[in-house]
Amino acid sequence: MSLPPEKASELKQIIHNHLMKMDIYGKIREVLSETLREDHGPAQRLLSEDDFLNALQRRGIIDDVMKDIRLSQQKHAHGDSESPSKGVPLLTDKQNIQMTKTSIDPSRRYLYLKVLGGKAFLEHLQEPEPLPGQVCSTFTLFLHFRNQRFHSKPVPCACEPDLQEGFLFHIHTDGAESNKMADATTMLSIRDPIHLVLIKTDTSSETTLVSSYLLDWRTVLSSPSGKTSLAVELMGVGSECKLPGGVLTIDLELYPPLTETLSHDIVSTQRTIEKQRTAERERVFLVYAKQWWREFLEIRSSNESKMVKIFAQDENGINRPVCSYVRVLRAGRLLESPRQAARFVSLLAHEKAPVVGGGDKHEQWCTLLAFLCRGKGDCEDHSTLLCSLLLGFGLDAYVCVGTKAKGTPHTWVLTQGTDGSVTFWESLTARRYLHQTIDPDAPPMASQSKPSYPYRTVGCVFNHQSFLANCQPSDSVELCVFDLRNPSRWKAMSEEALKSVCDSGATSSLPPLPPLSSSSLVSSAASNQLELEMRYLISEYRKDLNLTTVWDDNLSYLLSSALSAYEMERCNGISCGNEEFQDAVRRAVPDGHTFKGFPIHFLHRNARRVFATCLKSPFCEEIVCCRGDHVRLAVRVRVFIYPENVCAVWFMFACKYRSVL
Repeated sequence: MSLPPEKASELKQIIHNHLMKMDIYGKIREVLSETLREDHGPAQRLLSEDDFLNALQRRGIIDDVMKDIRLSQQKHAHGDSESPSKGVPLLTDKQNIQMTKTSIDPSRRYLYLKVLGGKAFLEHLQEPEPLPGQVCSTFTLFLHFRNQRFHSKPVPCACEPDLQEGFLFHIHTDGAESNKMADATTMLSIRDPIHLVLIKTDTSSETTLVSSYLLDWRTVLSSPSGKTSLAVELMGVGSECKLPGGVLTIDLELYPPLTETLSHDIVSTQRTIEKQRTAERERVFLVYAKQWWREFLEIRSSNESKMVKIFAQDENGINRPVCSYVRVLRAGRLLESPRQAARFVSLLAHEKAPVVGGGDKHEQWCTLLAFLCRGKGDCEDHSTLLCSLLLGFGLDAYVCVGTKAKGTPHTWVLTQGTDGSVTFWESLTARRYLHQTIDPDAPPMASQSKPSYPYRTVGCVFNHQSFLANCQPSDSVELCVFDLRNPSRWKAMSEEALKSVCDSGATSSLPPLPPLSSSSLVSSAASNQLELEMRYLISEYRKDLNLTTVWDDNLSYLLSSALSAYEMERCNGISCGNEEFQDAVRRAVPDGHTFKGFPIHFLHRNARRVFATCLKSPFCEEIVCCRGDHVRLAVRVRVFIYPENVCAVWFMFACKYRSVL
């Protein structure tokens, strides 16, 4: 039976990973060199393949491989009855998405969305078909509907990508009738769209947001068969939001089918009424915002130069009030504290919105789903997510809009304590700064604390229900008084006006708030895999330098406590455990020996990229290329898992050797 090319390459990769995990390649090299040494001599014939296989069999390597495969198969066979945390089958591809069966409750209503493929992705018109085993760029489709999130398996980028997958959504209602099956009239009143986000991942694992689309699924309510087909035109994002990116063919089907369907006119009229209501609310708010802005400028003429931002464009080029980008977001069991939430947000990569050509950066505030699926964004995306999470933890949090040094526009988060204390949270680094106001009228010799934060000016602050502009004489952060309830210092917008356009469900143009998703990675398995790959890379690198490599497993294990302490310090700002680590290393390094260590932190799990980066450091290169007497090497990897498959990856390279004068 022949496998399709993509399955064959997938199987090859799984076998390669498994053999690396058992260090089979290293054992084969040892057997080969031993066999050549044993059979050397003038009359020695050339070593044949059969001779080499016999040598592998005599040393039991083939038996070890077969035993390990049987063990993996047994684990896999019993995997259905075990928790995923109890055991991970060795022969599994971590990126492979397995189809799962879903039990359907006959008393509930479901919507089945089936993607039948894509076409007209003209950017990939000239892209050749990937060869078997070749790494290529991929498309992944992410979906969100009423707190349910799914994503497709990655498919190769093409003009007609093979996106063919089905997703089953439960149509649940809110309130007293939540346990009843939703009928056609009830479903017509559900305005939540299905949010589709298409992500491109290139060969170096870099992600790009291709399109973000809000799909109104209620057309299926007027279909007599309870099934309808749609051709969804996906538009580009940012500066390309007016250009088509491609088309997805989608089938929608209700389970069980409706006994009484609605007419097409009723569904169309309902959607038209909602759009008109949204347009009217947005028009009224715009009129109010213009009047509020005129009043703000009349306070003092210098207010015009302050960073007061009322509206911001999302990835689809739609102007939305900035308050609509912040919601109360609770992470459930996925995040345990506000500081852990700040650490999670800081691990999402920072990248400004791409722009073609030179000039200023293109402004783009992403919707939360697009930001999470892409895994990176600008400071505004980080700040709004952090503010939403801090609000979920019960803090009085606001996003600050202002500038950093040299006048660079920037956003960060502010929290106010019940005692009036003000704390700044830098969403890109998870660092916290206590704000202390400087008195400009104090005597020159009076001692005043020098600010440690990097922020220079602040023009406004906002959250999901408040917007306040700084109307103090100076917008300098160090001189600013953050008494947000004092109208002489901060001019507030009407909360009712903000609620009319920013409240959840207030308008049909607001994308729904997605929940955070738990990670599919297992920390120990990911750490072991990366450590084995790094050992292999170091051994091969040293072999090219004609250096032997001897690993000290005990020393490698001792490095774990240091990596754990580093991550705890980044997360909580508290350094602990360093004394125990130093004491353990002193015991492990004999008298007359020298120890060297080099820790480094990454946001990705690509071992080759990590190794290439580390070799640029003279300290790491000195350890990897260590020469001397009785040299022993150690490497330890710890992958700390956060929601959304976000990782904090710590490496520590170390060596010990006898000091020779």
